[in-house]
Amino acid sequence: MHDELTALAGRLAADGEQPAPPCPDPVNAAMIRNWTQALGDTGTWDGVAPPAMIQVWSMPGLAAGRARGAADEPLRLLDDSGYTGVVATNCEQTYDRYVKVGERLRSTMRFGGVAGPKKTAMGEGYFVTWYQTWYDKSDRRVAEMLFRVLKFKPVKRPRMPAAKGGAYPLRPAVGADTAFFWDGVNAGELRVQRCADCGTLRHPPGPMCPSCNSVRRDHVVASGRGEVHSYVVHHHPPVPGRTPPYVVAVVELEEGVRIVGNVNGCPPEDVRIGMPVRLTFERMDDELTLPQWTPADAPSPEEPPEEPGEPEGALRVELTPTFVIATALATRDFTPVHHDPGLARAQGSKDIFINILTSIGLVQRYVLETVPGAELASIRLRLGAPAYAGDTLALTGERLDDRTLEVRGTVSLGDHVTATVRLSTAPGSRDR
Repeated sequence: MHDELTALAGRLAADGEQPAPPCPDPVNAAMIRNWTQALGDTGTWDGVAPPAMIQVWSMPGLAAGRARGAADEPLRLLDDSGYTGVVATNCEQTYDRYVKVGERLRSTMRFGGVAGPKKTAMGEGYFVTWYQTWYDKSDRRVAEMLFRVLKFKPVKRPRMPAAKGGAYPLRPAVGADTAFFWDGVNAGELRVQRCADCGTLRHPPGPMCPSCNSVRRDHVVASGRGEVHSYVVHHHPPVPGRTPPYVVAVVELEEGVRIVGNVNGCPPEDVRIGMPVRLTFERMDDELTLPQWTPADAPSPEEPPEEPGEPEGALRVELTPTFVIATALATRDFTPVHHDPGLARAQGSKDIFINILTSIGLVQRYVLETVPGAELASIRLRLGAPAYAGDTLALTGERLDDRTLEVRGTVSLGDHVTATVRLSTAPGSRDR
């Protein structure tokens, strides 16, 4: 497949600019209103369309059998070869002027190239790049765009067994020798068995003292402090309720006994032999709590870390499922990963996420709210971490000079989008 794809990419690149499928609708107020309402854009767009909408006018929507132009053949070949996942990664738009309500645009496409195979967090994939250009009825260019997607083989994730009634499916065996330990966990204590005759501590609990063979026992409450004696990073097999990789450690307590538990609160690569840890309790369901471990210097639940304040002027957007779906529909993007949680998870995502057309629209919204009255000349955008439903996107920016802004949009997973926005030096692009 690789050789066939490379040859196909070379032939398509040599073809140069080719007609794209017709824009299905003229620029119209109804689609502009749906787009601005979905994205929360409160700007004034009398008679013109927001420039970041340019791709919307040529999106085919749900039309069956509609070709995708220059990139259609490579994308289909990748689909047939198992690279069925798709996510946009880059978009660069240049605006010669704002398009007006009533105009019917035409567009062309030019194939850029294919790069790969590449190992990515989504799976092995190929980056496919093409260019699209929009013209008015006088054949004057109004906008141009570079668009890049990653076509990848979704990582096959093993299905976890379903638990009845929402209960955690792995339950500890509780008997006469261990009931005191689990009673302690439920009371927020880490109890260690002690011989009632010679005072030797032992864990795991047992019926007889290994030192003096006495069957008389009681317990002490451990301090909850210790250090990592040894550990493994678990990757496989899958364990319900756990997302690999994660650390399973043998922790040596200050009291001298050792106990097994997960080390949470830090990346697996940060765990080391001798690392001081402290006790935490992880609630697995309504009835089961497990003793676990976290780095000793991690903030306690009673003293949460101080979250840094957002820079002044940050734009916060709550990514509700309604927002994710509504913005995808307003941009005429019917790719299932933006609407269907089941299909999104089947491609390796944890949920539906906003599309790149929404991301570029939110960058435009932030810039125009920050610099009122500005007119956009271009947006160069790169995507990073997915912006999943249920998260919050915070957009901030920095003015580099009179014409240039750097915009950054972050979610809980890190940077979702970084963009460079250029402002027009010739105001009046709305009227040209």
